Amino acid sequence: MTLEQLTIFIAVAERQHITRAAEAVGLTPSAVSSAIRLLETNHDVLLFDRVGRGIELTGAGRLFLEEAKATVARANRAAQMLAELGGLKRGKLNVQASQTVASHWLPQQLMRFHALYPDIELALTIGNSTSVADAVISGIAELGFVEADVSSDKLARTRVAEDIMVIVAAPGHPILTPQDDWPAALVATTWIMREHGSGTRAYFEETMRAFGIASEMLKIALTLPSNEAVLSAVLQGHCAAAVSHSTAAPLIDNGSLQAAPIRLTSRHFSALRHRERRLSEVARQFLKLSGQNAAFG
Repeated sequence: MTLEQLTIFIAVAERQHITRAAEAVGLTPSAVSSAIRLLETNHDVLLFDRVGRGIELTGAGRLFLEEAKATVARANRAAQMLAELGGLKRGKLNVQASQTVASHWLPQQLMRFHALYPDIELALTIGNSTSVADAVISGIAELGFVEADVSSDKLARTRVAEDIMVIVAAPGHPILTPQDDWPAALVATTWIMREHGSGTRAYFEETMRAFGIASEMLKIALTLPSNEAVLSAVLQGHCAAAVSHSTAAPLIDNGSLQAAPIRLTSRHFSALRHRERRLSEVARQFLKLSGQNAAFG
């Protein structure tokens, strides 16, 4: 049974006439008659009685007409949904992002996309770089945005933005003065750190290694699960932390915190996708709107 057969059956049933039904569906009367016979033969049921030179629905035909109409209507709704999904008139995009990306770069992109496509539902979940990568691998999220270098043969990535990192502390902290021996000063400092799996922590430990400082040489007072908690702890005046400048900017601007006079290498925010899953049109357009036309690597 095909949708074409159902459409033909409905046209005949509503008009009680083969020729007029054929004109309505753009077929010849013989093609319409053949389609009706095929339905009746294949399912061993009589749908029409031939009365004189006309036709009438049988009891079975009247019952089947309601189901046929409902089926064709559902098919039409499905086709309309596909058209709307392809045209970005409806749909949903599941995104996960690590905290720094989700708090600063990503909201602007989401709002720009929403302004253009208000009927697309955008769902954002915030985690750390490891949990974001896991969500993309498992299929929970179609796109992930992280600041860490995530390594997985299941993931493709592309850079989407640059981020400047700074070491911050409360005014008066020794790390805020120029140092003749930065490695020694960094080892002597007590730190507030993000949790393992955080891109910010991974970046900081990598930066320390560039100074010849192994992670076990660092004095860590607290490990906290969010940038806000880290900054709140640093405000107490005894410790320092490495964070995104965009995260600390309000506190630096009002003088509550200061940036140490040490230049750190910048890092990049990256978009993640699964290598073996095709991106939806919604996801492709979101990346395009964000100015990311580079291929995933």
